Amino acid sequence: MATVLGRQRMLCAAVLLALLLVPLSVADPAGAAETPRRGGVLLAVIGADPPSLDPHQESTFANIQLVAPLYSTLLQIDPYEYPKIIGDVATEWKIAPDGLSYTFKIRPGIVFHDGSPLTAADVKATYDKIIFPPEGVRSIRKQAYSAVASVEAPDAGTVVFRLKFPSASLLANLASPWNVIYPKKYLDKDPNYFKTNVVGSGPFKFKSYTRGSSFEGERNPGYFVKDRPYLDGYKFFISPETSVRAAAIRSGRAYIEFRDLPLSEVDAIKKQLGDKVVVQQTPMVGQFGIAMNNTVKPFTDIRVRKALTLGFDRYTAGRVLYPLTGLRDVGPLIRPGTEWALPPAELETIPGFWRDAEKSRAEAKRLLAEAGYPNGLKLVLKNRNVKLPYQDLAVFVIQEWRKIGVEVENRPLETASWFSDGRDTGNFELIIAPTVEFMDEPDQFLNRYTTGAPQNWSRFSDPAVDDLFARQARAVDPVERRKLVHQLQKRVLEQAYYMPGLWWSRRVVHLAKVKNYVAPPSHYTNQKLQDVWLSED
Repeated sequence: MATVLGRQRMLCAAVLLALLLVPLSVADPAGAAETPRRGGVLLAVIGADPPSLDPHQESTFANIQLVAPLYSTLLQIDPYEYPKIIGDVATEWKIAPDGLSYTFKIRPGIVFHDGSPLTAADVKATYDKIIFPPEGVRSIRKQAYSAVASVEAPDAGTVVFRLKFPSASLLANLASPWNVIYPKKYLDKDPNYFKTNVVGSGPFKFKSYTRGSSFEGERNPGYFVKDRPYLDGYKFFISPETSVRAAAIRSGRAYIEFRDLPLSEVDAIKKQLGDKVVVQQTPMVGQFGIAMNNTVKPFTDIRVRKALTLGFDRYTAGRVLYPLTGLRDVGPLIRPGTEWALPPAELETIPGFWRDAEKSRAEAKRLLAEAGYPNGLKLVLKNRNVKLPYQDLAVFVIQEWRKIGVEVENRPLETASWFSDGRDTGNFELIIAPTVEFMDEPDQFLNRYTTGAPQNWSRFSDPAVDDLFARQARAVDPVERRKLVHQLQKRVLEQAYYMPGLWWSRRVVHLAKVKNYVAPPSHYTNQKLQDVWLSED
């Protein structure tokens, strides 16, 4: 016990020395030498409408890309140095030597778009909503803050997070782009107010939203970062059709697609526009897989769940789907190649990740017969009506399942209905369910496998998984934490509670006139657009 406590104190002291004072600043990207030009409206394309406008309650690019420029957060991921954490509303912070309290100083003079001042009380109210949501309010990420006992605002310029136990990941979790700061007075009246309304303190103000058509923001002249933003505004055109979005960039009617485009569309744009277009490619902190509803037959039977995951040849899928979708890498529940991921040699011992596809299919057929389905079965796969990569993945997986005698209907849904059936009601047998986060952090990726978590679309409950998640959240020794994270992943995969697909690679295409935007490995971060500017055509 004394040794563990000693390690905790050493870690906390090291973190304190490194992060005692963190300036509110954003560096320009390496090599940026041009003088920014003011003015202009950034025109972008996006593939879906959001279910609501409240980032606390959503987990889709269709929300955060639209509204991030309208808000501020306590901390943020440095737009140019992922995964470095810097301040946003917080100008500096201190961590107590025992790791049980984090004290943040709030920049004075910040004003919400309605003219009211942003104070520590607003930050506290925001995090109380996220960590301790009132009844009837969904909080997608509250499990990531299991260490937090309370949030305090002793004065207008200070926020204190009191912890139940030291946390290795609290700073990273507090840098979430989803944790936008709301004015307390609106939350007091209705904690769901921001599902349909916007009042932020970000570089842009809300201008208009026409569902299925466009979303607009205009420059906030009172933004607290001096001389920002450069743009007069931004406007997203909304279309689920990949070809429509690509054509908009090719014709110059839009300047950027922040998410991804197929390689064929990228090549066509490059061929037509030449050096007038820029393509940024980066790995994605996210994978696309399939949730099996563990509460309904036949998925109450582990043999059926295992059969479906064995029936999907991920290695061939990566070669086939990468040019179409960017889906490529086979991996566990955390991004392959990171310290938290299961090593390939260990992963390949788990059913569904064997290299021998024929062996996997034979075992899948055996398990189905043993479970009472010797002639296969028929199922429905619900999906999002966004082609890339949702529909493309579904087509491939369904073809794979036919090889083991399973016939599956692909049923696309509009985004709000897809979230409703998958996340809210569990009205599905199978559903495409991506796991995409803002950084490579176990709390963010693994909380969705705990009992009752809003993002546990598979709806399983396993005390062993819950225990491993709680223990890794408390483990400040990185070696011990990594061991627990690996054990949790093995448990979920061996029980086939969820079916991972492929990890994503991102191709961000934009006109060369879009300056000072660096694509990070998540399409959730660096979306505030405060430093982006447009050069002359």
